[in-house]
Amino acid sequence: MSNVSALPVQPGAAEKSASVRDRVSPEEWEVRVKLAAAYRLAALKRWTDHIYTHFSARVPGPHEHFLINAFGLLFDEITASNLVKVDIDGTIVDDPTGLGINYAGYVIHSAIHGARPDLLAVLHTHTRDGIAVSAQKDGLLPISQHSLGFSGRVAYHGYEGVALNLDERERLVADLGDKSVMILRNHGLLAAGVSVEHAFHQLHTLEYACNIQIAAQAAGNAELIFPPAVVVATVEAQARVFKDGHGPGIARHWNALIRQLERSDTDYRH
Repeated sequence: MSNVSALPVQPGAAEKSASVRDRVSPEEWEVRVKLAAAYRLAALKRWTDHIYTHFSARVPGPHEHFLINAFGLLFDEITASNLVKVDIDGTIVDDPTGLGINYAGYVIHSAIHGARPDLLAVLHTHTRDGIAVSAQKDGLLPISQHSLGFSGRVAYHGYEGVALNLDERERLVADLGDKSVMILRNHGLLAAGVSVEHAFHQLHTLEYACNIQIAAQAAGNAELIFPPAVVVATVEAQARVFKDGHGPGIARHWNALIRQLERSDTDYRH
């Protein structure tokens, strides 16, 4: 969370006269639509923290640009056209709203996009149960089918305050390593992927695993069951089909989400 935003760089007159869709490539527009859908889906699932937290996606092409939300818009106000394009160095390339971006969001997302070109999308939340698990010493517990699927795949990053220090990027990347899911201690959850669809699938499963953990712990003194190591290994192997983001299950999951979203909301496509 931050009240600091990067300064917007206004497009030239020729750019202003064209719609965002007309001035970007078809490949970029497709990513914009998917990222906007991810924002709307997060709002639908109540994963938002007002105007704070952020989802981002790398812009296809040779430039190190990524898309992120304008600072001040609610998740259910995000559209394909009002996403802000920024480069790895923090220069805003295109800001249709003129609102700039959340600087803490830039620090976190530029760190991962800069170091991990294999990860197209990076999604970060401040949900109640996600933060609750992040504040527990043992982190995500292997007590549900959902959490077991992340066995050996969750990184942890210690809390350093609001992410306004560019030096933290090095530690974020070091803690993430070769993983694509991270719990930010005392802060929230982060899930990345080779596509927006993959990242959202990972976040959906991680959020639900945290929901289950907090619900199970709410029973008080009831003893939790931890599956034996052989079962953990079995589920870890079974979940591998979702790890690289290219299996048919990812597309099925995303397509079902879009059908759910579009029963009430299609504005995100504009």
